[in-house]
Amino acid sequence: MAQIIDACGRSCPEPVLMTKKALESHEARYEVLVDNNTARQNVTRFAKSAGYTVGVTEEADLFRLVLTKS
Repeated sequence: MAQIIDACGRSCPEPVLMTKKALESHEARYEVLVDNNTARQNVTRFAKSAGYTVGVTEEADLFRLVLTKS
């Protein structure tokens, strides 16, 4: 089961900081929810630099980023 990080309504850098804190738990999979393109890009960039593969799906006004350890 993936840990879910709901960063909707948050502006950068808060979604990245929330993701960074969650990654400290060393789960194999995370789902990050963001509602703007800037947060999507920044969280994706951070997750890739931390060694995660990122899959993105767009649902209405929401981006669901699925992070899995590479």
